[in-house]
Amino acid sequence: MNVYETELRQRALGLLRSGARNADVARELNVPAGTIGSWLYADRRQRGIPFKQPADCPWCTGGEFDHLAYAYLLGLYLGDGCISQGRRGVYALRVACADAWPGIMDACGEAMQIIRPSNKVFRVQRQGCQYVTCLSKHWPCFFPQHGPGKKHDREIALAEWQQEIVDAHPWDFIRGLIHSDGCRITNWATRLVRGERRRYEYPRYFFTNLSADILRLYTDTLDRVGVEWKDTKGKNISVARRASVALMDAHVGPKY
Repeated sequence: MNVYETELRQRALGLLRSGARNADVARELNVPAGTIGSWLYADRRQRGIPFKQPADCPWCTGGEFDHLAYAYLLGLYLGDGCISQGRRGVYALRVACADAWPGIMDACGEAMQIIRPSNKVFRVQRQGCQYVTCLSKHWPCFFPQHGPGKKHDREIALAEWQQEIVDAHPWDFIRGLIHSDGCRITNWATRLVRGERRRYEYPRYFFTNLSADILRLYTDTLDRVGVEWKDTKGKNISVARRASVALMDAHVGPKY
């Protein structure tokens, strides 16, 4: 091992000993995740520290996971999801899904199962809705936005790696947000046509959230895919222009 590699290894071990995850260190130092893992294993063995492989969490092991499913699940989590800590360091990810939309329940459960294939996904019935739920020690690895209190009472910002996934799969992220805190409705209005008042209808999308940060993540992503939007009342984003609604219909569609 040359001097450069020795210095790089020491930098990596310093970060790992301070609590940084393997994947984050690998990304910061531009070193393969497998190399980081082997350095950590050798360091712990040399210091007499038992090493326990951290399950199947890709952020702890440097593994891969389905980015498309994650972009959708991220949207659901930011809208109607929460993470709570239970006993023995196990966290529960819950997404509230209305009974009226069984298809969204299925899609939510499928996304959770894809991200955590070794963990059971189940549902807890509540009045008018079901909590699609999955238990894992590693949900905070996937959702660093997790924290005490309500999301609209604290800052919500995507990590760099999350933003890269959203940039690569913007429509899946938008669909997750709409399936949680959004809707597609049919508006109507009247106007005079040759002296006769006639009614006409047009579809429209709404997304409502109390967090200004989450609203901004939504509108930034709409801008990226060319959807025009309007802010109404400060917490409600409307998409009503015909071409933009057509885009939303092609990639999101009504709840089901």
